[in-house]
Order: sequence, then structure tokens, then C-alpha cells
Amino acid sequence: MKNKVLKTIAENNMINDGDRIIIALSGGPDSITLLHILHTLKNKLNITIYAAHVNHLLRGKDAYKDEELCKKYCDELGILCFVKRVDINQLAKIKNISHELAGREARYEFFDELMKKYNCNKIAIAHNLNDQAETVLMRMMRGTGIEGLVGIRPVRNNIFIRPLIEITRNEIEKYCEENELPAAIDKTNFENIYARNKIRLELIPYMENNFNKDIIHTLNRMSNMIREDNDYLEEISDEIFKKYCYRKDDRVIIYKDAFKEHKAIITRVLRKAILQIKGDLYNIENSHIIDIIKLYNQNTGKTIMLPDSLMVDNVYKDIHIYKEIKNHNTNIYEVIPFNDEFYCEKLHTKIITKVLHKNNDVNLKDSDMIKYFDFDKVKDNIILRYRKDGDRFTSLGMKGSKKLKDLFIDLKVPRHERDIIPLICFGNEIGWIVGYRISEKFKVDNNTERILQICIER
Repeated sequence: MKNKVLKTIAENNMINDGDRIIIALSGGPDSITLLHILHTLKNKLNITIYAAHVNHLLRGKDAYKDEELCKKYCDELGILCFVKRVDINQLAKIKNISHELAGREARYEFFDELMKKYNCNKIAIAHNLNDQAETVLMRMMRGTGIEGLVGIRPVRNNIFIRPLIEITRNEIEKYCEENELPAAIDKTNFENIYARNKIRLELIPYMENNFNKDIIHTLNRMSNMIREDNDYLEEISDEIFKKYCYRKDDRVIIYKDAFKEHKAIITRVLRKAILQIKGDLYNIENSHIIDIIKLYNQNTGKTIMLPDSLMVDNVYKDIHIYKEIKNHNTNIYEVIPFNDEFYCEKLHTKIITKVLHKNNDVNLKDSDMIKYFDFDKVKDNIILRYRKDGDRFTSLGMKGSKKLKDLFIDLKVPRHERDIIPLICFGNEIGWIVGYRISEKFKVDNNTERILQICIER
């Protein structure tokens, strides 16, 4: 069996010389086998291994017995074993998530802590060939796409590795018996109370007895073939993502031309965009991806909400994906001094004002964040604020004024940005829509004698 594991490691480039690996250790046959095999191979592979056990406090005395087993066996092998106790029942209630997800989050948080503290670069997880078959069947029944039929990847993010992914549960049990390994048995694995257990205890045996006695390997071959096709589509979607998507501040913007791509590609592009903002794809289903495509086909200004406070806007056919910002402060009103520097805490912005005398030596270097005004036309204080109802503005070169709301529409300013664009005002008059336009009323002309320079630094 060790040779099969070595082959899996080599074929998937799982382990490199000098790797420092944390083994996720539950105490069950799978993880105990993984620990034993990597321990016997550590010199051959030139790796350093540790073990990490999370006690979920869900199975009474059995949970503490498993914890003790892990510590004792690691001590026998001379392997450092790190243990953390987490009340998963309480965590699930607080976060309003399932026990399975709460346990997963607790484990991965613990792994992350240990990786940083002990300078480790890999996490070894004991998923086996049967786990792969069960996962594929479960996802198939839920109506997954081909990404789901890929099943459990041997390597994920070049961090999470699964050396036993080609080994069956029967092989693992036999290995434990032959090597007299002290594996714990989780009684709940034999209870038909969970969907995965029913697949393991009822569906797969039924398929083996009535359709295909080698169904475990058959499903694995299928998932491997699907993975090759899926990886190719992922490569194409990566290229499309780089071409049509970009990150701007708190959001990912997907240009409308991306939606001309094949549906198989755009759906992947949308998932990548969500992943960048959300950090994961939990709770994101195919129906949500379809909703975004439907949103693209609607008029500008439409918005939908996805799970975990994700917002998606149609902004003139470009799609913006971002996290909802609650209780945004739109009540900024700051008086800016002349010939001085002023720091606005709420905007994390420094505003510098200078009064210059117009002469041949003055070099007016204009930019998006530096503007010039006729100082003698400014009859009131410099005010920094956001827009308010009734605001009007006379753009440079225009004679009449226009409602600020209408101007934003003309400029195709996304709706979510309109309330947070800083305005530099002179009294009640808007002199500068920062990042967009300055006013005709305060422009520098041939009669200007003194110039007001305003510079904004973020």
C-alpha cells in the first residue's frame, strides 16, 4: 500500500523535499493510517510531520477517548500532536450554520494557526477512494455541475494534500489490522441518520450488488476524466477573467463583453469574481449564478442580493460584485481652511489648499486630484460634503446648471458610488465633483489674479 501512496504522491506532485506537513488526525482508521504511512516515509521523502486533532465535544466520553488516543499514539511515534477543543454545538448556534460546516471552519482555522506558528506549508487529509465515490454520488443527487463531479481533488491550492485518495476503505482497514494500529471507530458512521451515511451503508452496497461490483473505482475513473475536461475549461475562464474583469476598491467589475462568451465560461468567471470578494463559494449555488446572468440582461440600475451580504449591480451592462456596506456615513460636512492642510478622518483623506498669485511662473499641473479655481470668485468657506437632495451643478464649458442626479446618470456613475463621491463646495455652490468635473462658475480665466489650488491625497 505504501507504494500506491508513493505513486499518488508522485503523480500529483503532492510533496516536495523539505516540506513541513501537518496531518489532520481524527483518530479514525483513515487518519491513523495516513499518520503511520507518512511517518514511515518521512526519511525517504525528507519531510517533517506534525499532527493536529480538534475535539468537537460532540460525542461525550468518546470524543475525549479519541483525543487521548491521538496524543498517546503520536507520543509513541515521537510526533508532536497539537490538540484544540471547540464546542461545535455552540459555534454552530452562534454562526447559524450546520455542525458539519462549523467543524470544518474550526479545523481549518486551527490548521492555519499551526501553519503560521510552526512554518508548515502542507496539510495532509485522509480522504480515501470511498470518500471520493460518496462525494460524487451525493453531489450528483443534488444536481451539481461538472465542477462538483470532479469530487475531491488530490491537491488543493498546493497546500491541502490527500495521499490516500487512491486507497479504498477496505485496504485501509486491512493495513490497520496488519500493522496493529490503534484506530478509533466513530459509532455514528454506522447510523443511517446522515445523507452521506445512507450513501455509504445503503446506496453503494446496493449498486455493488445489483449493477457494478467495482462502482468505487468506476466513479473514481469518471471523476478523473471529468477533472481533465474541467481543468481545461478553468484555464480558458482564467484567461477570460483576466481580460474582462478587474478589482476596483471593494468590488470586482465584470465588463459586459464577458457575457458574449459561452455559458460554460461565463459561469466560471462569475464564480471566480465571487470568490475574490467573498473568499469562498459556500452557500453559492448555480441558481445564484443564473440570477447574475439574468441581471445582466435587465436594464441598468438593477441590483440583486446573494448570500452572505453579497450585492450584484447592473451598471450600464457591466456587472459589479461587492459586499454590502451597512450604516455608511453620508453626513460628512467639513470646513476646509485656506492655505493649510486638513485631514478628514471619515474619508481617510488629506486636503491641501494654497492661494497662488497668477504670474508667468505659475505652472498649473492639473490632474484628477488637483484642481484650480479663481480665488476671487470664491465668496464663502470651502466645504467638503456628499451630495444632498436638490443639488445642481454647472459643468465647465456649460451655461446652464443641471441636477447633480442627472449629471451622474449622464456620466454613467454607478448608483452605489453616487452617495460617496466627495464634493468640494464654496458655500452652497458645488465647485468640484472630485474625480469628475469642476464648475464653470469658479474657473480660472484671463481675468484671474489669484488662484486657489486644491489637492486631495488618499
